[in-house]
Parts: sequence; structure tokens; C-alpha cells
Amino acid sequence: MKLHPDRLAHYPAPARLGIFVLTLLCLWLPFCVPIYWLVSDQNLVNILTLVILYVEFIILVRLWGRYVYRQPHLLSNYGLERTRQNAIDLLKGLSTGILSQLGLFVLQGLLGWVVWQQPASVVFLRQVILEGLIVSLGIGFAEELLFRGWLLDELQRNYSLKVSLWVDAILFALLHFIKPLEAILKTWPTFVGLLVLGLTLVWAKRSRNGRLGLPIGLHAGLVWGFYIINVGQLVRSSGNVPEWVTGIDRNPLAGVMGVLCLGTLAVTMWTLSRKKTADEHR
Repeated sequence: MKLHPDRLAHYPAPARLGIFVLTLLCLWLPFCVPIYWLVSDQNLVNILTLVILYVEFIILVRLWGRYVYRQPHLLSNYGLERTRQNAIDLLKGLSTGILSQLGLFVLQGLLGWVVWQQPASVVFLRQVILEGLIVSLGIGFAEELLFRGWLLDELQRNYSLKVSLWVDAILFALLHFIKPLEAILKTWPTFVGLLVLGLTLVWAKRSRNGRLGLPIGLHAGLVWGFYIINVGQLVRSSGNVPEWVTGIDRNPLAGVMGVLCLGTLAVTMWTLSRKKTADEHR
């Protein structure tokens, strides 16, 4: 039986998601497998395979919009707009994210829970800051286009805003645990933080009429702040409180303080989202 692309639009969301993912894997594996065989540097393998995956994802999304939904500008519908306001939202999110992350460590330093350290050198710190910005923007763009763009759009075509919100956030948290069992057991406390972050980023998008600039910037800012602190080795635990307070393995998402920080951001974005909805109904 032939599968007509335009009929996919009437399939339930789980079926559409499964078909999309399987199609993407079929397109990705022919490039991925030779790279794993021929390239010995694991970091280079990870970079190449992820770049290919996201390039193919964007191409497939454009084809998906054109032939399944008859929407040739589906990326714009996801909120990926080339507008001044979206750029401003991105910068606001970036500054909010990094200030929140750095502020968390400053507070813990004042409480005596962490100890600030001198960087190896000013040149090294500058390099870490620049690398962190590039890496964080890449992660923010890729993950927000995937989760708050494609996935959230597919869910909202079949489910209510509330159901879509929670399913999107839960899947966002769960898919970060696709790793060996030993690593899962070691990092499982981060699940709550990732869940709260997922909720925060959906509310951030909804507070901006569906634009992705704010969630991309917010996500990137949080990653950037953590990158600077962690890779730059700017703080160490004082040992005055248990590790689960400040973050297991120095990961704020695995600590009470990190979750409280994210909770504050979540309440802020939820409030903005509610206000936006109320304004639209006036």
C-alpha cells in the first residue's frame, strides 16, 4: 500500500512522530556508519555526526511542511523568524540565562558553599568565554528547534496546550538520558531540573507569540554560564553543605539550589505567558 505524504497530516501525533524519526534515521545512518568506521577521533565523530543529523533534520522539516502540511515555511511557523524582535528576544534570553547561572554561583559563594578560584590565565578565560558562547548558541538553537519547534508543534496539532506542555517537557528530560546505564544512574538527579527547564522554555516561547528567540537565548545563556564556570574551573565546593545542595558532580541541575533557580525562571516565564494569553483574549 502506498503512503501518500498529505495523508500523514491526519495520523495521530505518535504515528507522525515515529514516521518522522524513522525517516530521519534512514537518511542519517548511511552517513553516520562510515564516519564511525573511518574516523578514530571520538570528538570529531560526535561533531560530524551531530552536524549531519541537524542539517538533515532541517531539510526533512522543510519537506515535511511542504508535502505533509502544505506549509512551505514550517520553520517560520515553529517560531524561527528572521525579525528584529526575535533577535532582541534572543539577546534578552541570553543575558537572562547567563546572569541567572552566574548569580547562582555568586550567591553560593556568599553563603560559603562554594569557593571562587582564579582562572589559569586571562587568555585562557577569554578563550573559554568565546568557546562557551559558540557551543551554547549551537546547543540552544538545535535543541529549541527540535523540542520547542518541531516536537511542540506536532503535539499541539492533536493535544491541548496543557498536555502538549507536559509531554514536551517530559520527553525533553527523558531524551537527555539516552546514554549508558552507568551514566544514567550517576546523573538521574538532573531529571527534575531538566523537567523544570523544559516547562520554562515552553512558557518562554508562548510569552513571545510563539517566537523561538527567547527560549533559544535563555537555553544558550544557561549553558554558557555553566560552561564558563565548569570548563574555566572558577569554583570548587567548600564542603560546608552536601553535594546535593550545590549540585552533584558540579552540575547545578542536580542540586537543590539549581532547581530553585530554574523554578524562579519558570514562574517568571509562566507569568509572562499567562499575561500574554490574557491580553490576547481582551
